[in-house]
Amino acid sequence: MRSMRISGLVLALSAVLLSGCITPDDIDRFVEEYFGSNTLAVERDFEEIRNSGVLRMITSYDVDSYFLRHGFEAGFEYELLNEFAKSHGLELEVIFVGKDESPQELLNFGAGDVIAANYTITPQRKWQIQFTKPYKLSDKILVYSDSLDVKPELLEEFSNLGIPIHVSRDHSDPIHLEALRDQGYDLNIDFLPDDGDTRSLLLKVSRGEVLATVLDEHTFRAGSKYISGLNEGPVIASNDTVAWGIRKNAKGLEAQLNNFLENHFRFSDSTEESIRSSFLNQLRYRYHTESDYLEDYYNPERYYSSIGLISSFEDLTKSVADSLDLDWLLLASMIVQESGFNPEAKSFAGAVGLMQILPRFSATEYENLYDPLTNIQEGAWILKGHLNHYAYLDSVNQLSFALATYNVGIGHMMDARRLAMEQNKDPNQWENVEDGLLKLMDQRYYQHARHGYCRGIETVQYVREIRNRYQMYNRVTVLNDESFSRIPQTNTSAKSKR
Repeated sequence: MRSMRISGLVLALSAVLLSGCITPDDIDRFVEEYFGSNTLAVERDFEEIRNSGVLRMITSYDVDSYFLRHGFEAGFEYELLNEFAKSHGLELEVIFVGKDESPQELLNFGAGDVIAANYTITPQRKWQIQFTKPYKLSDKILVYSDSLDVKPELLEEFSNLGIPIHVSRDHSDPIHLEALRDQGYDLNIDFLPDDGDTRSLLLKVSRGEVLATVLDEHTFRAGSKYISGLNEGPVIASNDTVAWGIRKNAKGLEAQLNNFLENHFRFSDSTEESIRSSFLNQLRYRYHTESDYLEDYYNPERYYSSIGLISSFEDLTKSVADSLDLDWLLLASMIVQESGFNPEAKSFAGAVGLMQILPRFSATEYENLYDPLTNIQEGAWILKGHLNHYAYLDSVNQLSFALATYNVGIGHMMDARRLAMEQNKDPNQWENVEDGLLKLMDQRYYQHARHGYCRGIETVQYVREIRNRYQMYNRVTVLNDESFSRIPQTNTSAKSKR
């Protein structure tokens, strides 16, 4: 119970400080012992992020943060932060917080740039990180299981009955519960292992494995539409402020994020009520009310349906990948980029099907290229050929070169590599060839190139987005396997539309 005493101890030490018995340095040492040092290990501000082209989001696999919906990235936090990233021409990379990992430590030691995980502002967190302006207000409520013999509606009942309330150590919930203890409520508080998502927690409450927990009010209301056996208890905190967490030395990033958030959320000067942009209201509707997005997340049958984790073509993709010794997640990442899992897709250049095969380069009859299995086989054979062609490169460069060649063709790749050599750069390093592809959009360079003008920016983005998605699919499948092992194969949905 040491963690539950922390806020009380901080208050006690603060009182002693006012009496003059200890110094501010004593307070700093005390907080460092319990919460870790607030010394920053890296300096990576907005300029460095912009130069890298990638903003890294530290988050959890959760409907309010990030999850995969039929192969596409979704989640309230993901969509909001991705809107910011796109406005600055940045790719958004997702970093999950692992078991026994601290989001603050991942941030301060450079694993990511922004904590975006429905993160409530608390005094303890502010010792280690800086928060942006808020973009959401959140009421915290007690949620309890139908398996309880009683239906407690008041805090006094939870206190008198000694009902165990399970919460996460790294959330703001323990602070609110500790404050209630200070007010005289003898609450029975226990801690959850930090290895589950919202759905698995709600399922545990539904089955009676957890008798009570604390949730955001909108999270409970959304989840209770799809999972039965949940009951709403009393409010323990009103209008918690939710914001993004950043390093204290990232002043440029802080300014950019605050400018963005001010356009989407602010308080009225006259009434102090919150005002939201239409975009933020759309996200609230999508993730806080009844919607297909929420059903896909909360319905456990999603894991056992024919749709699969990534797409309805999952079995075909796995079969083709296995036959060619390829990773099916790589093929799935390409299919999303090429066609968005639409087998009827056709590009302006005439490429067709899931993997956008050009009929003039295929021996297969045109109509057959729309067959999902045939199309995936054709695309996989082409990719395998490119991977074999670049087999002399290390695995990272091999994959980048193969993807780029799939997208732009061998001729433009040869021109880009020649440009790298002309500038005394290694033509076997992707960053050098990437630069060459971008130069092929400039008349000074493409007029002397054998294969002429090339929209190199599209190929550069193609490679970057597929590699990022491929990494993400790998991370999510690991999380899904862990979740799969924790969730029994039974239908606990309150309702199902499918």
